[in-house]
Amino acid sequence: MLRSADTPLRTVHLAAEILGAQYPLLKVLSNDFVFNIPLYQRPYAWTEEQTGELLDDVLGFMGAPGDKLDALPPYFLGSIVLIKLPEKPDSDVVDGQQRLTTLSILLAGLRSTIQNADIRAALTTRLYEPADALAGNGPRYRLTLREKDADFFRTYVQEEGGFEKLAAFNSPATDAQRHVRANALYLTARLQGLSESERIHLARYLIQRCYLIVVSTPDLNSAYRIFSVLNDRGLDLSHSDILKADVIGKVRAERQELYNRKWEDAEAALGRDAFAELFSHIRMMYVREKPRDSILKEFRTHVRPAERPEEFIDKTLLPLADAFEVVRTYRYESDRGAEQVNTLLRWLDRIDNRDWVPSAILAVSRLRGQPERLHVFLVELERLAALMMLRRANVNERIERYALVLKDLHEGRDPFAEGAAVYGDDDLDRKGARAALDGDLYLLTKVRMYVLTRLDELLSDAGATYDHETLTVEHVLPQSPAEGSRWREWFPEVQQREEWVHRLGNLVLLTRRKNAEASNLDFEEKKSKYFHSPKTKSAVLALTVEVLREARWTPEVLEQRHQRLVETLGKAWRI
Repeated sequence: MLRSADTPLRTVHLAAEILGAQYPLLKVLSNDFVFNIPLYQRPYAWTEEQTGELLDDVLGFMGAPGDKLDALPPYFLGSIVLIKLPEKPDSDVVDGQQRLTTLSILLAGLRSTIQNADIRAALTTRLYEPADALAGNGPRYRLTLREKDADFFRTYVQEEGGFEKLAAFNSPATDAQRHVRANALYLTARLQGLSESERIHLARYLIQRCYLIVVSTPDLNSAYRIFSVLNDRGLDLSHSDILKADVIGKVRAERQELYNRKWEDAEAALGRDAFAELFSHIRMMYVREKPRDSILKEFRTHVRPAERPEEFIDKTLLPLADAFEVVRTYRYESDRGAEQVNTLLRWLDRIDNRDWVPSAILAVSRLRGQPERLHVFLVELERLAALMMLRRANVNERIERYALVLKDLHEGRDPFAEGAAVYGDDDLDRKGARAALDGDLYLLTKVRMYVLTRLDELLSDAGATYDHETLTVEHVLPQSPAEGSRWREWFPEVQQREEWVHRLGNLVLLTRRKNAEASNLDFEEKKSKYFHSPKTKSAVLALTVEVLREARWTPEVLEQRHQRLVETLGKAWRI
C-alpha cells in the first residue's frame, strides 16, 4: 500500500544524508523542484511501446469521469534519484529522466487536446513556472533536458501551442528529439480517442493520485550509490529471502533443516539471479496479470506458500525450478524428441520479450514425461510468441494472451483440445504478422533477424545452426545504388526502389565482415563477395545461396522470391 504523500521512507547517514519521500505529481511538478538532466546522462530514449504501457496502466487505474478521486486507487510511478540540497529546488536527475520526460509530454498532450481553458492553464503550470513581471523573472521550466535537446523540448512540448507545431516539424536533430516527437504524436492520437470529460479526469488523476518516490542526496557519489541499490537486480532476491523465512518458518521444527537444504540447493542450481527471477514467473502463473503491487505482497496474497510450506517446496518450487533450468539452458532430456524440444526453446529465447517464459516453464513441468505433447505445445507457443512479436503487440496484450495459456495449464485443462489458448488463432495476430512480413521488414530492427534465421532454418529443412553474434542482415538491391550501376537499369524509378529495398525478398544473411565488403557493389560483384571467398560462411546459409542462382535481380525476380518466402513463413506459422 502506498504511504501518505509526505511520509519519509527512511533517512540514511552515509558520507552525505539521503532522504526519501513519496509525493504526488502535484508536488513533484511544483516550485519545490526544478529538474535538470545533466550532460553525463544518456539522451531520452523511450519509444511508443514504453509510453503506451505507461498510459495504459494509468488509464486502468483512474476509473471513470465522476468517480471521486480520493476513492480511486493511487498509482505508483516508480522512484527518481536526485542530487539536491534540501533547502533549494534545483535538482540534477541521476535516475528518472525517462519517466519525468514522458510525464511532461503526456501533460502537454492533455493540454493540447482539452478544451477547458482553466484546465489547460493549470496544466501549463505543471510544465513551467509562469513569468513574474514584478520580480523580473522569466518562466522557469520544471524540467530541462540535456543542452542539445532543451530548446526543442521547451518550444514543442512545454510552451503553449508547441504540440500543434510538432506534426509539421519533421526534421528533429537528435534521436532524443525524434523520440519526443514520436511519443507526442502517439499520445495526441490516443488522447483524441477519449472524450473531453475523460481527458479532464485523466489530468486530475495524474496530478492528484499518481505518486513518485523522490530520493535525494546533496552529492554525486551518494546519489549513484542509492541509484545502484534501487536498480540492483539483487533487489528481487530480498523477496525470495523474505519468502524463504516465511515458508521455512512454517515447516515443522524437526523438518526445517531438510527443507532449508532443499530451498538452498534449488537456489544454488539455478544461480541467485535466476532463482530470484523464478518467483516473478511463479507469481505470473497464479495471478496472470501485470503486477499491481510488489512481488512479495502478490506472492503472499495469491500463491500463499506459507499456508502449506512443505507442499509448496516439494510440488511447486522445486519442479518449477527444474523446469526453469531446462527452459533457460535448452537441456531437455528424453529418449526421444529431445532435440526438437530444445530447438524450440532456443527459438523462443530469441523472442524480444520474456512474457512467454512462465508458460514454457509450466508446460515443461507438466509435460516433461511426454516429449511428443511437449513438442507440439512448444511449436504452438513459439508461433504465438512470434506472431505477437511480428505485429508488435504491447506488453498488456501479450500478458492477456499468455494468461489464457497459463489458465489452461494451471487448471489442468487439455492444452491440445480444440480452442485451447496456446493455439492463438486470433485474427489480429494473423493479419498483423502477415502485414509485417509483407512490409518493410528491415525497418523492424527487433524482428528482422529472428524472421530471417527462422526462415533460413525452414529452407534448410531444420538442418542449420546459427551464431547470431556473427550474422547481420544485408540488402541485395542496395539502399543507395550508384549512378550508372546495373541496379539503376533494373530499378530505374526511385519509388520502385523504395518499395522493395527493405522487404523480405530483398534481404539476405551474411557474416558481419562480408556485409561491410559487399554493401553497394553491382550484382555480379556482390555474388562473388558473398560466395567465392573461402573465409566466409555465408554460402552455407540457404537464404543467401538462393541469390547465387539468380543471373539478374529484376523487380520480377525479387517479387517472385518475396512472395515465396512470405508463403514459406505463412505456412509454418499458419497465417
